[in-house]
Amino acid sequence: MSHDQVDFSPLYALGEGEVVTRSLVRDVRLPSGAVLALITLDNGRDHTRPNTLGPRTMLELGERIDELHARAAAGEIQAVGITGKPYILAAGADLSDITNLGSRENARLIARLGHRVLGSLSELGVPSFAFVNGLALGGGLEIALNSTYRTVDASAAALALPEVFLGIIPGWGGAYLLPNLIGIENALEVVISNPLKQNRMLKPRQAFDLGVVDAIFPAANYLEDSLRWADGVLSGAVKVDRKHEPGKLERLTKWPIAIKMARGMLESKIGTVPRSPYVALDLLDKARGGTRAEAFAREDEALADLVVGDQFAASMYAFDLVQKRAKRPVGAPDKALARKVTKVGVIGAGLMASQFALLFARRLQVPVLITDLDQARVDRGVAHIHDEIGTLEAKGRLDADAANKLRALVTGTVDKSLYADCDFVIEAVFEEVGVKQAVFAEIEQIVADDAVLATNTSSLSVAEIGAKLAHPERLVGFHFFNPVAVMPLVEIVKTPATTDAALSTAFVVARGLGKNAVLTADAPGFVVNRLLAKVMGEATRAVYEGTPLLTVERAFAPLGLPMTPFQLIDLVGWKVAAHVQDTMAHAFPDRFYANENFHALAELPEVVEKAKSGRVTGWTKAADRVLKGAVGDAPASEAEILRRVQDGLAQEIRIMLDEGVVPEVEDIDLCLILGAGWPFIDGGASPYLDREGASERVFGDTFHHPPIRGIEH
Repeated sequence: MSHDQVDFSPLYALGEGEVVTRSLVRDVRLPSGAVLALITLDNGRDHTRPNTLGPRTMLELGERIDELHARAAAGEIQAVGITGKPYILAAGADLSDITNLGSRENARLIARLGHRVLGSLSELGVPSFAFVNGLALGGGLEIALNSTYRTVDASAAALALPEVFLGIIPGWGGAYLLPNLIGIENALEVVISNPLKQNRMLKPRQAFDLGVVDAIFPAANYLEDSLRWADGVLSGAVKVDRKHEPGKLERLTKWPIAIKMARGMLESKIGTVPRSPYVALDLLDKARGGTRAEAFAREDEALADLVVGDQFAASMYAFDLVQKRAKRPVGAPDKALARKVTKVGVIGAGLMASQFALLFARRLQVPVLITDLDQARVDRGVAHIHDEIGTLEAKGRLDADAANKLRALVTGTVDKSLYADCDFVIEAVFEEVGVKQAVFAEIEQIVADDAVLATNTSSLSVAEIGAKLAHPERLVGFHFFNPVAVMPLVEIVKTPATTDAALSTAFVVARGLGKNAVLTADAPGFVVNRLLAKVMGEATRAVYEGTPLLTVERAFAPLGLPMTPFQLIDLVGWKVAAHVQDTMAHAFPDRFYANENFHALAELPEVVEKAKSGRVTGWTKAADRVLKGAVGDAPASEAEILRRVQDGLAQEIRIMLDEGVVPEVEDIDLCLILGAGWPFIDGGASPYLDREGASERVFGDTFHHPPIRGIEH
């Protein structure tokens, strides 16, 4: 084991406070008489606290493996197995330790320790078997990849290499071992594509089909079946077929082509700002040749570079928000105050209302009633919901019984008296105060006095919507994002009149829907739309000053947003965007931009030309005609536009905090991450604005003290 002379002792001190995962060894005599030494990883906590691989855990595992190496050499054991406590192999490196490393050298040392310990699983002199009995993420999956053979429990929660999602790379062998096991295209999917798809993970069957594991067994007798299988492998009775292992032809031709295509795809999808996907891509590219030792050394350097960088620091901040803060919403009243919801009313039967109805029925499993102006619209709404249920059934997401039950839960009516026993009524009607007031005035006469009323307005004043109610205290804002089933955020809006009981009900309902709720004050645009309006407004301002469209689009690239401004406008709809811009410019005329000509653009069937990838390539001819004469002759540079948007966001966020729109800046970042897909590498917005100097330029301070920067800053 060539790394033995490395001094890992500095890492021991870093593990202070670590919940150590022990490596417990016992000998198992297999049916053939062979002895397998089985290591069980166990941190002594229940399954809600997964095993993690901190420095002290790894040092102990290394010692146990060294002892087994000696026993194998002495002929005492014929194989080594490694598995985890119930439901968990390991959830990867202990991220809290990684953020406390203090230097690049320590970061490199952690990478080398991982390679030294896990790499020794393939240098025992006898075969090693990973029995993936449950969750295996990051370093947990790399334990398995470094072993000679692998089996998986069919009920394991997930297998994944999620590092790229967090701004780093699989640094304990994954970037080399995986493509050489399952081929470059499959490895690109696991290492890069899946993490970038909201951190998608593999189910055991998918892992088996891709060739990540050699065998899959049901949960009932998983360990016994795995041990019997291992015995068969040792005796030669079981042949392990690895059909995805890349041959010479794949390495020469398919491999470089796949890398080139992946690079092009990344550039068009995420731009070139995020570092980790491209570092991972380079490692996967180089994995087609050279030795394991060379590959592991490359991973050491790559991991060290990324771990000390700004993007990883911001990603860890964002990860913490999503994992912890999102689950305990700040300002949410005691859930004991919530009204029990046994029936939901949706007012409207259009696209948004139909999405609501399906979500409420599916998640809360209670009857849901929809209504609209006439029976024909109601019938269309119900039919649309039934079609969506059919689609879920066809995709295997629902079985026939569940689908029929859901269809029975959703009904439509034009008879509002049927709303009398609804506990929670949400409107999804036209975005106009008068319309919403009229709808609530009618329904208030019918429902119980303590039934909660919710508005899905995206930018109107909730208090104004409730101004004519007899009981305005039971009205809350309950703002979803599109598409409703997918986007995880609900902004819950409190007016000065809203009671804790109504607010508590809203939070409990949001959680029941599987959403993360953030409490916001009743201010124009709440959080997400206010800041998106800032971004869209600055893009529009630059166009009307005379800046070419593609210059404007490129100017926003350093923000690393999921879409360029005009891609976003095209997605939300030009009329909606025009309405939001008007609302914000009306509320804050000195800070938000709107242009009358924009409404003329919004009337066109197509405003921008787009490539297949969705990238905006120019104005349509019709848009060019509308803009002619409306744009100025003072184009802005990319740098100028970027600085304006950075400073504008810093100013707006500072004002929102001063006005108490949300309790803390963390809530703004959480909203942008969950409601608008803003990148982890920016930590939402505030860490990025601090590190770019915008906060300092605008208000002479930073949002965070100290700013969230990489280790070596």
